[in-house]
Amino acid sequence: MTRTRTRSATPVLRHRARAPDAGQATVELALILPLVMLLLLALIQAAVVARDQLLVIHAAREAAREAAVDADPAAPARAARAAAPLDPDRLSVTTSGRGAVGSDVTVTVRYRPPNRLPVVGRLLGDLTLHGEATMRVER
Repeated sequence: MTRTRTRSATPVLRHRARAPDAGQATVELALILPLVMLLLLALIQAAVVARDQLLVIHAAREAAREAAVDADPAAPARAARAAAPLDPDRLSVTTSGRGAVGSDVTVTVRYRPPNRLPVVGRLLGDLTLHGEATMRVER
């Protein structure tokens, strides 16, 4: 005798048991994302400060060159401000040692970069970047 199986008219709904770690990746991402964003902002702020430092060094070189060829005491400051796209209100230029032709003139440029980025700028505080260049007086 053979038996035949009959299917019931109502389908049986089978639920898969949920794993105990379901949603764990989402929670981990939510916990680590603020830290990743903070590190990204710190990296961007470091790049901005490094760029400003390079601009300050360039401004110091230009100011020293101008001081070496022009006896006007205001010439190095004008040259430093024109050399780089830095905020002139945050830039200071000092010249020392300019004497006769053949002597050395030293120019120091100081710059306080604005900390524009949120959170990281406040953590970093105020910086003062400086660049110095020395050249021989030509005229």
